[in-house]
Amino acid sequence: MKNLYFANTEIKSGFWKYYTDLVRNVTVRAVYDRFKETGRFDAFSCSWREGDDENKKPHIFWDSDVAKWIEGVAYLTETRREEELEALVDATVDEIEKNQRADGYFNSYFLTVSPSKIYSDRSCHELYCTGHLIEAAIAYHKATGKDKLLTCMLKNVDFIRRIFMEEGRASFTTPGHEEIEIALLKLYEYTGDERHLELARFFINKRGTCENDDMHWEGEVWDEYFQSEMPVREMSEAKGHAVRAGYLYTSMAMLSKIDGDKELKAAADRLFDNIINKKMSITGGVGVQKHGESYSYDYNLPNRDVYNETCAAVSLAMLAGALQESEPNSLYGDIIEKIYYNGFLSGVSLSGDEFFYTNPLELDLKKYKHKGTYQPISQRVKVFGCSCCPPNVVRILGSLPRYMYTVEGDTVWCNQFAHAETKLTVGGKDAILLQKTAYPSDGNITFEYKGEPLTLFVRIPEWCVEYEGETENGFARFELKDGDSLTLNLPMNIHFMEANPNVQDDSGRYAVMRGPIVYCMESVDNGDNLRDITLIDNGNYRLVEEKGIPAPAIILDAERRENTGKLYYIKNSARVSFSAKLIPYFAFANRGACDLIVWTQVR
Repeated sequence: MKNLYFANTEIKSGFWKYYTDLVRNVTVRAVYDRFKETGRFDAFSCSWREGDDENKKPHIFWDSDVAKWIEGVAYLTETRREEELEALVDATVDEIEKNQRADGYFNSYFLTVSPSKIYSDRSCHELYCTGHLIEAAIAYHKATGKDKLLTCMLKNVDFIRRIFMEEGRASFTTPGHEEIEIALLKLYEYTGDERHLELARFFINKRGTCENDDMHWEGEVWDEYFQSEMPVREMSEAKGHAVRAGYLYTSMAMLSKIDGDKELKAAADRLFDNIINKKMSITGGVGVQKHGESYSYDYNLPNRDVYNETCAAVSLAMLAGALQESEPNSLYGDIIEKIYYNGFLSGVSLSGDEFFYTNPLELDLKKYKHKGTYQPISQRVKVFGCSCCPPNVVRILGSLPRYMYTVEGDTVWCNQFAHAETKLTVGGKDAILLQKTAYPSDGNITFEYKGEPLTLFVRIPEWCVEYEGETENGFARFELKDGDSLTLNLPMNIHFMEANPNVQDDSGRYAVMRGPIVYCMESVDNGDNLRDITLIDNGNYRLVEEKGIPAPAIILDAERRENTGKLYYIKNSARVSFSAKLIPYFAFANRGACDLIVWTQVR
């Protein structure tokens, strides 16, 4: 099984067309402008010197920021050439080629600021940056045929292989921030060069086995933070920095498929299961702790002080996407859908030029006036000091259909829904599968097919408990021949979701979902004291269009207590009825700073 390449699918209209247009017309240039202003692109000239503007001093992760942007540009370019963006990429690639050392090493920070400390500090992101540049090089070569960046990265990989694998001259053995493992596996698949596969195996298999990888901060060993506490095949609980973890687990799933490694696959499965059943917010957000941007203990899923970095959600979607290639299982598509419509999409504003690094599930602005506890920001911003999330948004939105279909021979699994046309090869001949839908506004999906006989499996989402047809591994099966059309209806009712009793923060409270979308309330619609609102589960509701939001809002019967002015009083049943307004979670904080709540009371 293989995820069908995203460029085979053209999104025609609807929800995801809104976002594919947004990233092309706004987001990609907005991120470039901020990165140019902050010195990220100029860093590739390797010309900064002591005494120059400290604000433009290269940083250890800047190369990765630009690399993800280049990868996003490549995806946009592959579906429609963008000469202006290509010129910006080409200028940056020229600087890489110009400043790359003869032995193949390139990193703008170390070449400029600390040339004597190359591969001496495991926490300094060198291999992480190289990994993202490799992914960018592959994507750009595939999109444009231009091979300069790929040639540079192949030289860089040869150097890394020599220093780490053959000579062991680096001060550490495995990357402090995983990512290059994914890139090397992609490079192997793209070039067929077994040496890249061997290097990926080396980094994955050596993790958790090397004393020189131990990291000590303030007298403590931080092996869990770096996923280095044990060999990867022994892992069963997601720990440490959530983005690092997600990238490592993704590479484990990828390698297990390439090698047929059942032990490694079992470890990836255990970790995925631990995350989605014990460590994931209902929005698909992960990495709840600010301390270390990390996973916490099982069922510790707070709402007010949750971290849930946008990149962490991306990393979990990548893991699900890699596992999706290993076996037919609708669970993987369910998780990708949850993340894409909620915990990832909330990371970008509806205007496309502002971003969240963290994604809270509850905001109480009164607390912002009092110091002492962590409070996530309440408004998206255009750039961060650590700005890994905005270019991740560019590369994900730029290649949206990447997990939409999985194919094997004359069998296709439809994992995600959008009004889109997809090109296939069936029976050795070209075929077209057209999907027509207004999803996620409603659950009616029509497939029209032209081509040789095809077996189509369509994912029945976990939220669609009303579906009454037979399924195989969570998929409905259809046999299609040339000219066939079929319509599938996924009833899209409002559901009140509750959490496992071990999730103490959500005890006695419920989240509202309709289809794949998690809903929330904001004080701009519903007044103050959002935690006091009770929704009526058998009350009246209606869907309404909300200007600027590509999915409906919900008007729902609700009630709240009347404020008597007393601090304490005997329980009574007096309530004030009103109509509560809920908007999709991904759209919160687009109308100014205000209170927010996802988990609420229900009667």
